[in-house]
Amino acid sequence: MYVGERGGSFRQLTDDNVLLDETHQVFAGKYRRYYGLTLWQKLLDIKTLLLNIRDFGYFVVGTIQAWFLLGSVRPDIVFLKGGFVGVPVGLAAAVRRIPMVTHDSDALPGLANRMVSKWVTTHAVALPEKEYAYPVTKIRQVGVLVEKAYQAVSPSLQEAFKQQIGIDKTATVLLITGGSSGAVTVNKAIVACAEQLLARYPELVIVHQVGKGKAGVYGSFTHDRLQVLEFLRPMHVYMGSADLVVTRGSANTIAELGVQGKAAVVIPSPYLAGGHQLKNAEMLKRQGSAVVVQESELEDSEKGLLFVLEDLLGSPHARKTLAEKLQKHTRTDAAERLGDMLVELAKHPPVGVQT
Repeated sequence: MYVGERGGSFRQLTDDNVLLDETHQVFAGKYRRYYGLTLWQKLLDIKTLLLNIRDFGYFVVGTIQAWFLLGSVRPDIVFLKGGFVGVPVGLAAAVRRIPMVTHDSDALPGLANRMVSKWVTTHAVALPEKEYAYPVTKIRQVGVLVEKAYQAVSPSLQEAFKQQIGIDKTATVLLITGGSSGAVTVNKAIVACAEQLLARYPELVIVHQVGKGKAGVYGSFTHDRLQVLEFLRPMHVYMGSADLVVTRGSANTIAELGVQGKAAVVIPSPYLAGGHQLKNAEMLKRQGSAVVVQESELEDSEKGLLFVLEDLLGSPHARKTLAEKLQKHTRTDAAERLGDMLVELAKHPPVGVQT
């Protein structure tokens, strides 16, 4: 049974999912906070303050709704993946003494999971236990959940993926993705160096996912080896075709790249709440499993984006080394591990919770 946010953007996905027996919605309030702002900037942001006050009311209503919903269906276990709806559902589960499991994909746990952590039975996490501030006895590393379509990509499969999206199998593919909404700063940085890269590497094809409504970022510049797309579908095919990927620091995207075995340049967003992409990138840098370029360094002549891309595009060995390291540090059985854990806890709940 799935419980989502009333009016949430993923309603259609869950309604059409034949694997779900029931779907329900409750109100959930978003707590807006922006990484890197000073206290005065936050206090003077009246619009954000008013939205937070309104959403606190949503949170109260959602908690009451979740209380009645859980009382009606009496689940054996509640799984919280994070997100605003996890707080009212998690608090309702805590009061009803239903065992709970959270999952954190990022190196920095999400606020929703942290808010209910006191009552959580087990924290499933992506990274080694030492990276988290949760009680060590409650932590279980499982990895990051990815879709089944993401599998290790062999050279022959990569060639097939290239041909599937209309690219010669011998081409070197540079894929840039900033997520479904794109990333303005990353887009500008790629636009600034695309012409130079295409001229220097005659076998290079650039596939740039720019985000909804941003197809005009290149202006009048066109090239027969440049594909500018608002969305990438199917994503695993485009990603699987790539020889090098430029991406933000989303834990899910990094896991997908790791499962497929791809070399990546990561440009973490410095503005997201809590700086979780910065923490993800810090981990990748320590592992040596991706090249990290900070937004402030994008135009640096010695360590900026153009320098990094030229270095990696000119060295298949360097790309291979990065890909192997990222794949080595990526768990590929996260769904199975998590599923087994949930079933076991549902069958044998700890003392002090509902049976």
